[in-house]
Amino acid sequence: MADHSLKGKVVLIAGGAKNLGGLIARDLAQHGAKAVVIHYNSDSSKQDADATVAAIEAAGAQALALQANLTRAVDMEELFMDSMAQVGQPDIAINTVGKVLKKPLTEITEAEYDEMSAVNAKSAFLFLQEAGRHVRDNGKVLTLVTSLLGAFTPFYSSYAGTKAPVEHFTRAAAKEFGARGISVNAVGPGPMDTPFFYPAEQAEAVAYHKSAAALSPFSKTGLTDIQDVVPFIRHLVSDGWWITGQTILINGGYTTK
Repeated sequence: MADHSLKGKVVLIAGGAKNLGGLIARDLAQHGAKAVVIHYNSDSSKQDADATVAAIEAAGAQALALQANLTRAVDMEELFMDSMAQVGQPDIAINTVGKVLKKPLTEITEAEYDEMSAVNAKSAFLFLQEAGRHVRDNGKVLTLVTSLLGAFTPFYSSYAGTKAPVEHFTRAAAKEFGARGISVNAVGPGPMDTPFFYPAEQAEAVAYHKSAAALSPFSKTGLTDIQDVVPFIRHLVSDGWWITGQTILINGGYTTK
């Protein structure tokens, strides 16, 4: 039987410097991962990446931070190659990269659409490609999407619309990689209480999102708390290996599919 525990495993997290990605990195290190590699995109995230590296090392795991623009295939390939050269072949690959744009559909420029598509869809596709090539047999692959995939709402056409293809990428990858014992899933949190959420929203919309989930009254902010998402991700990349090809919304009843 394959070992589905986290002990001794090598983890690669795209977008792992801060917010949910950073917390996942810390959590998996605390639960036995041998090494955690975190990717970050821009110089502005380096300080967060360094802090996450320090936290991973404090938990007793090897840590590495790598910078890359994951909308380019060559950079994605280099991320995996550099990671493997320094800490070994990944057992777990998690992609938390994403970009939000809230804007009326008729006002979105071609340049904005191209950027959203590159960050949310293309990078996810490239990540799954490299994961399929390099993750060990019986490994785990996970991509972060959004609970808006289950919503009927205005203004998020380019965000939810460019995350939607990841569902199809995930199902195809689960079928294709399954022969090697690799499980592949997508997780869609609800609006999360992180700095990623607030810049796109006005006060009225923030108030709505804080009251929209069925369990909002029992959340300290009304929003999805990243602390509540992480245990599900830990499960999917360990003992939850039998779940594959799925999009799982973790949102307190904000939307459903």
